[in-house]
Amino acid sequence: MIMNAYPYAASITLLVLLLLFATAAMVGRARVRYGVKAPASSGHELFERAFRIQMNTLENAVQMLPALWLCAIYGGDRWAGLIGLVWLLARVWYAAAYQKDPARRGPAFGLSFLAFAALWLGAACGVARVLLRW
Repeated sequence: MIMNAYPYAASITLLVLLLLFATAAMVGRARVRYGVKAPASSGHELFERAFRIQMNTLENAVQMLPALWLCAIYGGDRWAGLIGLVWLLARVWYAAAYQKDPARRGPAFGLSFLAFAALWLGAACGVARVLLRW
C-alpha cells in the first residue's frame, strides 16, 4: 500500500492532462480543416477559437494543478478532488461554449475561477495551519 496516496488529486490530474491533449488535438484538426499552416496562430475564425481554447485551458491548468496538489496535501484529497472535478467540468463547458459562441463562455469561466479560488484558499489555509503550529 502506498503511504500518503492522493488518488482523487491524481485522478483529476490525469483527466486535466487528457483535456490538455484534447484541446491540442482540436487545434491540430482545425489547422488541417481551415488550412492554417504552422507556426501561424491566426487565420480562420474557427481555428482561432480552437487555438484560444487551448491556450486559455493551458494558462488556467498551470495555476490550478499546483493549487490542486497543495490543497490535497494540506487540506484533504477528497475535497481537492471534488473541487478539481468542478474545475475540470467547468473547463469542458468553457471549451464547448467558446467553440459555439465566444460571447457565452463567461459562466463556465466564472465557475472554473471559483473552483480555482477554492483550491487556492484550501491550500493557503492548510499551509498556514501547518506553519502556525511551528
